[in-house]
Amino acid sequence: MIRFAHPCLRDTVLLCGVVFALAVPACAQQRPPATVVDREASGDAPSDPGRLANLSGKLDPKDIQAAMRKVGDWQLAYAEAKFNQQWTYAALYDGLLAASHDTVDPNYASAVERFATRSDWQLLDERFPHADDEALGQAYLDLYKEKPDPVRIAATKAILDRLVARTDDPKKPLWWWCDALFMAPPVLVRLYTITGDRRYLDLMDREWWITYDALYNHQYHLYWRDASYLAKTEKNGKPLFWARGNGWVLAALAQVLELMPKDYPARPKYVAEYREMAAQIATLQTPDGLWKTGLLDPDAYPMSEVSGSAFFTYAMAWGINNGLLDAKTYRPVVERSWAGMVSHIYATGRLGSIQPVGAAPDAFAPSSSYVFGVGGFLLAGSELDRMATARKH
Repeated sequence: MIRFAHPCLRDTVLLCGVVFALAVPACAQQRPPATVVDREASGDAPSDPGRLANLSGKLDPKDIQAAMRKVGDWQLAYAEAKFNQQWTYAALYDGLLAASHDTVDPNYASAVERFATRSDWQLLDERFPHADDEALGQAYLDLYKEKPDPVRIAATKAILDRLVARTDDPKKPLWWWCDALFMAPPVLVRLYTITGDRRYLDLMDREWWITYDALYNHQYHLYWRDASYLAKTEKNGKPLFWARGNGWVLAALAQVLELMPKDYPARPKYVAEYREMAAQIATLQTPDGLWKTGLLDPDAYPMSEVSGSAFFTYAMAWGINNGLLDAKTYRPVVERSWAGMVSHIYATGRLGSIQPVGAAPDAFAPSSSYVFGVGGFLLAGSELDRMATARKH
């Protein structure tokens, strides 16, 4: 691989004989000051978060729902006034909608609906076709399914129609960072299920495999965050693979497979990738049930991290529930990971040990809590609740 870069220009990499141009440097992604404020509203890390809650981490419906309610109630009280259209909150809205469904408590979904109404069901549209700005569409489309009011779908459909009409640049992948696979593909697949328009599904499929070809490592069965990480290594010399980045991808695979038609020609490829990644990630679980931010050098990181762990847990629990993963093999994995995450809940309901907004492994405080990690936790809880309830019956 040959890489050329300038700190304030688009990175270019020569990968497999193809030159990719990637807008990855921070200076190339600066956003207006209001966006910085919005991102800062996604979480914090107080010096004194109080004592831990000492909740049960057992996979029993009442214990799972108790943990979900504890975290969900705190998050609503803490953050509803700060709700915004950033990708950081999009994952939280997905988790809140799932929590309402599984706890049969309308409060979480009602809060998302109130925000959507205040926002006129609009997406951000400042840097089309950036996938982060499309992530909110998932919540809008899920709420549309509950009440098919055209206003709920109009803005999302308009932007995705522009995406479908867009001509690919062979030198610049649409989804050049792995997180993007969580932000846009689940929205495209949802719009396909609502409209029956195959163009959304086919676009998602085409772009997914472009990203896969650019960023997936076939030896380790993990994704690099983006092409600027292809040559970066951990202290132990192994490639640097970020936990949350791979959590985004594994969770996206679950969401795409849930709605993709069983007879879609490329479906077996998604199933194979999902199983391959899940098998590898399961081997990297640490003794406390969670995963470190750097997946291949756990000794280099003092603390386990909750957001990547949450998305792994959600995706694996979904696979067990839907028959794609062997329950005897993976149930112990999600059992340990759920107990590990629950041990990071404070008495107030704050869910700690969540790495802030980033693009690579980094340090964080035990009290660090960010909304996207809470969203992942609630998604995981909803799938584990389904699993535990099915076992009881």
